[in-house]
Amino acid sequence: MKILYGLFCLIFLIIFHEFGHFIMAKICGVKVEAFSVGFGPILFHKKIKGTDFRLSLIPLGGYCGMKGEKEFQDSLKAGLDHIEADPDSLYGVHPAKRILIAFFGPFANFFFSFICFTIIALTGYSYYSYSSKIILADEIYPEIHSAAREAGLESGDKITKINGKTIETFSDIISEVVSRPDEDIKITVERNGEENDFIVHSDLDKASGAGKIGVTADTESLQKYEMESISFFPALVKGLKESFNALGLTVKGIFTLFKGVNLNKAVSGPARVVSLMGDVVDESFKTTFREGLVNILNFIAFISISLCFMNLLPVPILDGGLILFALIELVTCRKLSPKVLYYIQFLGLAFIAFLFILGLTGDVKYFFGLFKK
Repeated sequence: MKILYGLFCLIFLIIFHEFGHFIMAKICGVKVEAFSVGFGPILFHKKIKGTDFRLSLIPLGGYCGMKGEKEFQDSLKAGLDHIEADPDSLYGVHPAKRILIAFFGPFANFFFSFICFTIIALTGYSYYSYSSKIILADEIYPEIHSAAREAGLESGDKITKINGKTIETFSDIISEVVSRPDEDIKITVERNGEENDFIVHSDLDKASGAGKIGVTADTESLQKYEMESISFFPALVKGLKESFNALGLTVKGIFTLFKGVNLNKAVSGPARVVSLMGDVVDESFKTTFREGLVNILNFIAFISISLCFMNLLPVPILDGGLILFALIELVTCRKLSPKVLYYIQFLGLAFIAFLFILGLTGDVKYFFGLFKK
C-alpha cells in the first residue's frame, strides 16, 4: 500500500504540472491533441472539444500533447532553414505565448505548493521537539567532528538565534543548519544568563548534502509545541512566503551537489521518491488526522517545488529549454534553425538520461541496502 500511496501522490503532481501547460495552451490558441494520465498503451480515451483525454497503462505521470511539438523534425527532414508551423501549433504561435505555455507547467507546481502551505497555516498543528539546549556531539560520539566546539560553543548552551533568526526548538536548529553546508553561520547562544555570538563554519555531509555543526539535542527536554491556526489572508501571505522559502532551499540544494557530494546517495530516482512519499502517507495518520494532513501536505509541497525548479532548468526537452529557445527567438526576431534545435535536443536528452541512470543507480543501491538489513 505504501508504494500505491506514493505513486498516487507523484502521479497527481505530474498531472497538475501538465494541466498547467494544458490551460495556457488553450488560452494561447495552441491545439492540445492529447492529455493523458499515464504513458504507453491507451486503456480508455474520450475526445472532448478537440482533445483526446486518455487513461494509459503505465502509471508514471502523464503528458499534454500539443499540436506541432515535433514540427522542427519535419522541417529538418525537409531540409528547411526554419520551422514550418500551423498558426494553432506550438511553434506557430508568438514566442511570448510559447514561453507562457512552457512556464505554466512549473508554475502549476509552485501554485500547488502555495495551496499546501496555505492549508497548513489555516489548519495549525502541534509537534514534539527538544528544546534548543545543545550537547556537543563529540561528547557522545567521539568520532564525530564538532564545528560547534571549535567555534567555542559548550554543552548546555541554549541557541537563541541563527543568522538573526529566532530559534525556539532543536527542530529549528536543524532546519537552519542543514540548508547551510560549508558556510560561516552566526549563532547566538544563551550561557549563564548572557547572550554570546559565535561564528561556526558548518561541515558538509557528503552523503546527503546537508550542513552539520556537530551538536545533538538534550534528550531530557522533549515537549509539545503548538502552531496555532491563522485567518485566511495572513495564511495566504504565509503560504506564499513558505513557497518561496522552499524554492530557495531547493535552489541551494542543487548548487550543493557541485561541492563534492556523493551523487549516488544524494540524488533520488523515481522509485525512492515514490517510496518516501508512501512512507510519509502511511506514517502520518498514525497520530491525529490534523498532524497527518500537515505532514503529508508539507512533504508533497516540497516535492512539488522541486518539480517546479527542475523543469525550469535551461535544459533542452525540459520546460526551461523551451523557454530559453523562445527567448532567443524573441530577442533576435529570428526563428531557430531545425538543425540547431535537433542537436540541442539530443544533448538535452543525453543529460536527462544521465540523471535518470544516476537516480536509478542510487535507488538500486538504496533498496539493496534495505534488503541486506
